[in-house]
Amino acid sequence: METPCSLSASYEGSFAYYTVKDRLPQILTKVIDTVHRNKNKFFEEYGEEGVEAEKKAISFFSKLRNEMQTNKPILPLNDNWQDIDIWNQYLDYQKTLLDNGEDPSWFRSSWLYVECYLYRRIHEGISLSPPISEFDVFRDVKNESFFQSQQAMITLCTHLQELKKTIASLSKEQHREEFYRLLQVSLWGNKCDLSISGGRDNSQKISILSSLESLKPFILVDNMESLWNTLTKNKDVSSEKALKTRVDIVLDNAGFELVTDFILADAILFFNLATEVHFHGKCIPWFVSDTTKHDFDWTIQQSLAANHKWMSKCGQTWKENLKKGSWVYHEHIFWTLPHEFWSMEKIAPDLYTELKKSDLIFF
Repeated sequence: METPCSLSASYEGSFAYYTVKDRLPQILTKVIDTVHRNKNKFFEEYGEEGVEAEKKAISFFSKLRNEMQTNKPILPLNDNWQDIDIWNQYLDYQKTLLDNGEDPSWFRSSWLYVECYLYRRIHEGISLSPPISEFDVFRDVKNESFFQSQQAMITLCTHLQELKKTIASLSKEQHREEFYRLLQVSLWGNKCDLSISGGRDNSQKISILSSLESLKPFILVDNMESLWNTLTKNKDVSSEKALKTRVDIVLDNAGFELVTDFILADAILFFNLATEVHFHGKCIPWFVSDTTKHDFDWTIQQSLAANHKWMSKCGQTWKENLKKGSWVYHEHIFWTLPHEFWSMEKIAPDLYTELKKSDLIFF
């Protein structure tokens, strides 16, 4: 049986076509605007060198946008980041997939590959523009999205703290129902993905808790019961404490979604469903709003400093969880490679071995 070819932007009218024709150029235009808007900041920090770096980065991104819009060949990477050989080998592999000796290009190659490649090229453009090489071109929109969603976050933090106060009086059935609610909150946090919205404001303005019932029909596959069974079977029957159990969360977006993941992770420990939660983030800015180590730490710090007692209390708990090791943060280059997840065992055996230590992994 022949393997179907990958979806690409050569299929007019498809989401892939819309992505490469419109969505990715919009994101790149926003990147150019962001770098330009920070020109004075670069000057204050680095003097004329910072201004030259800004010009260099904008020139790089403008050229990249033109390559994309005119369907130019995909070029090898040219910086010194640790993954460069893997990316360039993958480009060689992509060349073997095309007929007639054609080069991989923006509209012809697999959409998944070219969208990942765009973000890797954005990283290249910044890293080749010292002294602004560490600048996160998406940080401004991520931070803005966090503050725009703050009211919805406060509602969640308040719900969690009230739940903790009443937990002793809840039946096992109510425990399970509350866990299901927080699982769904974490699921729908993904609605705030900034790459899907092309970088436009996509924050959570209203309480997601009040929307859960109306969103239920949109859950395609519901395995909440088997999740609950997996976690509760590791409890010590006499003490109701979790035996040594590890849950991993492969993080997606910063902002509201990250807070929903924190709320879920906090509840998993508090409900004695696990003894440790491990988080996995991205090494470089990725798909606009994906979580980096800076975003992870910044979100906990912002929660701690919030002018609301329950959000601040959550921030304090989360900071303590990290300090005592019941929360652990990891990053790995695999999450920002062009390879599909099924190739992890071969491409990143160390990460694969690490994840095998987990009792349950949330993607």
